[in-house]
Amino acid sequence: MVTARQRVLAALNHEQPDKVPYHVGFTQRMHERMAAFYGDSDFAAGLGNCLLTLSCEPADAWREVAPDVHEDQFGVRWDRRVDKDIGVVCNRLVSPESLDDYEMPDPDEPSRYAGFEPALAANRHLFAVANLGFSLFERAWTLAGMEQVLMAMVADKGFVHALLDRILGFNLRVIENACRYGIDAMMFGDDWGQQRGLIMGPHLWREFIRPRVERMYGAVRARGKRVFIHSCGKVDELFPDLIECGLNVFNPFQPEVMDVFAMKRRYGDRLSFYGGISTQRTLPYGTVDEVRDEVGRLLAGVGREGGYIAAPAHAIPPDARPENVAAMIETLQDQ
Repeated sequence: MVTARQRVLAALNHEQPDKVPYHVGFTQRMHERMAAFYGDSDFAAGLGNCLLTLSCEPADAWREVAPDVHEDQFGVRWDRRVDKDIGVVCNRLVSPESLDDYEMPDPDEPSRYAGFEPALAANRHLFAVANLGFSLFERAWTLAGMEQVLMAMVADKGFVHALLDRILGFNLRVIENACRYGIDAMMFGDDWGQQRGLIMGPHLWREFIRPRVERMYGAVRARGKRVFIHSCGKVDELFPDLIECGLNVFNPFQPEVMDVFAMKRRYGDRLSFYGGISTQRTLPYGTVDEVRDEVGRLLAGVGREGGYIAAPAHAIPPDARPENVAAMIETLQDQ
């Protein structure tokens, strides 16, 4: 019997698997809605997902410091009164004057990796991905402020380089530690895009982000693991750079901001894709038949000759229609 891990490996080798591997994730509120829809709080266990995701956060990564305000391992505070999954940053920890005094978390904290071996042993049939989380730009702006970092990329380049180097050093140590285990890949998170293009100019991305991405991806690949990136928005102009840096898998592959079929034709021999099912249009506003049609076309088109992990283009938000989500799941399962 072919396992989910074997399907993913075939797909990432650009071979045609017996079925297109898939992975469906939910925001907290949408998970609750689907549990009510199915009448089963444990419904996700039977989805047939292909990935085992392992967090690289320590055991005490989050603490609630005020009602609906949570502080992460870096000291960043997130207001979750509305968005229960991530939230809105409500403090600023780092400035050009205070950077040298800021203390990074300990990348060697044993609790970061304590759950790896038991989870890997219990889920050998799944493709194991260690998730580093916010990796460069996102980690920088959560520490120093979005506007401040973007302005400093032009007006105070030394500060941005120094801040990103601090983050890079932390990341490289986490990569080294995580890759000692029997994982298959590392996942990095760094949103560089918006709906119509990059948040920063591509020349700034190549000055500040690319050299450090290249080092991180190289460190992963040197240890025999694959590289995933989650980067929301229209960032396809960076695909040639990312391929040169060693990227294997791009997520979330948003159909609202890029032609996913054209991306497959143009880059599909060098890059695999993970995502592609519309969470901004089809799942919240489409019909059941439209959902089935979209998923079917993705499986047949993007999934041809491997290179694809089918998935919603983000953790499914709470405005999706439960019957549409169920139709998506059924179409994925019925291959």
